[in-house]
Amino acid sequence: MTLPFKHPISSSLTSFNGAPVESEKESGNKHGATVHRLPASIWKSKQGKANSALDLAIERSRDFFFREQLPKGYWWAELESNVTITAEYIMLFHFLGMVDREKQRKMANYLLSKQTENGSWTIYFGGPGDLSTTVEAYFALKLSGYPAEHPAMEKARAFILEHGGIIKTRVFTKIFLALFGEFAWFGVPSMPVELTLLPNWAYFNMYEFSSWARATIIPLSIVMEKRPVKKLPPAMRVQELFVRPPRPTDYTFTKEDGILTWKNFFIGVDHLLKIYESSPIRPFKKKALARAEQWVLEHQETTGDWGGIQPAMLNAILSLATLGYPNDHPVIALGLEAMANFCIETDDELVLQSCVSPVWDTALALKALVDSGVPADHPSLIKGAQWLMDKEVRKPGDWKVKAPTLEPGGWAFEFLNDWYPDVDDSGFVMIALKGIQVKDRKSLDGAIKRGINWCLGMQSKNGGWGAFDKDNTKYLLNKIPFADLEALIDPPTSDLTGRMLELMGTFGYAKTYPAAVRAIDFLKKEQEPEGPWWGRWGVNYLYGTWSVLCGLSAIGEDPNQAYIRRAVNWIKSRQNIDGGWGETCESYHDRTLMGIGESTASQTSWALLALMAAGEAHCSTVARGIQYLLATQKEDGTWDEVNYTGTGFPKYFMIKYHIYRNCFPLMALGTFREQTGGMLE
Repeated sequence: MTLPFKHPISSSLTSFNGAPVESEKESGNKHGATVHRLPASIWKSKQGKANSALDLAIERSRDFFFREQLPKGYWWAELESNVTITAEYIMLFHFLGMVDREKQRKMANYLLSKQTENGSWTIYFGGPGDLSTTVEAYFALKLSGYPAEHPAMEKARAFILEHGGIIKTRVFTKIFLALFGEFAWFGVPSMPVELTLLPNWAYFNMYEFSSWARATIIPLSIVMEKRPVKKLPPAMRVQELFVRPPRPTDYTFTKEDGILTWKNFFIGVDHLLKIYESSPIRPFKKKALARAEQWVLEHQETTGDWGGIQPAMLNAILSLATLGYPNDHPVIALGLEAMANFCIETDDELVLQSCVSPVWDTALALKALVDSGVPADHPSLIKGAQWLMDKEVRKPGDWKVKAPTLEPGGWAFEFLNDWYPDVDDSGFVMIALKGIQVKDRKSLDGAIKRGINWCLGMQSKNGGWGAFDKDNTKYLLNKIPFADLEALIDPPTSDLTGRMLELMGTFGYAKTYPAAVRAIDFLKKEQEPEGPWWGRWGVNYLYGTWSVLCGLSAIGEDPNQAYIRRAVNWIKSRQNIDGGWGETCESYHDRTLMGIGESTASQTSWALLALMAAGEAHCSTVARGIQYLLATQKEDGTWDEVNYTGTGFPKYFMIKYHIYRNCFPLMALGTFREQTGGMLE
């Protein structure tokens, strides 16, 4: 595998086509790192008797992670999403007029490899065909030179027309089509650039949007104001994707039943905004454009990234190009280089990742190794811990608007994203670092102190935590026409609140601590009637319930309380006949599917960790789950997992973290051995 960027992803963690990767020799690995094999005595149970199956599974998994650690000390695995990310990359190059034919060929190959039998593309493995995703893939292939008569295009077009055509696609798809004149700009929901001038105290302002929405909308407001159109030759156009020639009424937004609904109100507001946008008298437009441009320039990281995510990066480049910045301008050139660093390239395919997760992956790997019994002074742990310490965020970010007196601290998800550290990464990093015997303990203690202070300062008024901002709870924003992904805000969620309880408990906070009291009250209110908790950042109720039960255990909640027993009983009731657990992404659409799905290694591990946190390590349900993990492990210490178990935007953007199928089983197996002595019933 050729990986043309600065920080090479380990190929066996991220095998592009899912094929098994041959194990390395014990003496070292392909990155030049030494594999440290621990004495056999480490792997004996508390009773002094080795459980060969369990111990061997742990040792294999542990050795896999030692092999995969990169020379600088971190771990980094692929973050897989859907084909729109790469399709939009093709569109960007065509808009900028800088197409690399060879890379385009590889990206087109990747798109075709993901097409399903019915001609569509999905947002997760095994999911239903998604109209917007399919339209974007079709358009990208058309730009890449595939004619409408190509069999793959014919199948895709049939699916698209059957599901309503371009008119029925989501907002971002329409924007990309409008950039090339394939959709009318007046059919795109309004987002006047003057919104950037609203003061922070205004009920609706840019800092009431989530960090990811803000970093996307501000540059897009420039694009939507300028309404550029890159004319295409006839062979690249996609007018055949309209069910019939569009009429003006086709560009209006579908209202909800009833007159007095917020969605219908905002559709009316959008109509007024379009009248305003067409007016020649807009005294603040020039100032607003300058403010938006300044914001985009200020928010570029030194590495070229914006927000650490593809939508923010791509739209920032689009906005500056629309303002007349040439392709070789240092800001755009650095931005394009940053996007290239998100790519995975083989001889035949190239895929752009939506994001990269080295800090998250490294924290997960360290926690898994610690839980498996690796000594705190092991060189691999020390090296990984030092790398994480060096990634601490020490600069104020957008969160400062809602927390002006809070000092910087914590960690981000990516290599560098100083504007947007998040409480989830920060909490898990600190939990993973605790106890590792780094050389400079004073520096580690200082980083943890700052990180805890920052995390606790990000608690929202309702007792919970969001990911990047506090009190980001203007739910009405998800009713505006632009919000068809229902993801314009970052409200507190159960999984993140559970993580913060686990952080507090890990570092000695009592459950009577005011922040913990408010958090527990929040979780009790958020619990589903059946017992689980909804998962915002992982699929879904299994993820949320794992995070909450681990947090409640760490903070010292009595596991015999009725609300915890309901959660435990719910998890037990969802165990599959093979001993594992699984949950389909469709549970975000249909809550009757909560906790139901094909068994996966990661979701089985979440269920096991949740049960063990609630004192159930010795029950037969846990024993069966452990047996499932032992039975499905491969010889090289890894597990297979085709299903997506991570979440970007519930319902609309799902993620497959390639590290999940390996780190969480090691955590579960190690925790089981620690709590039971390794004896299976």
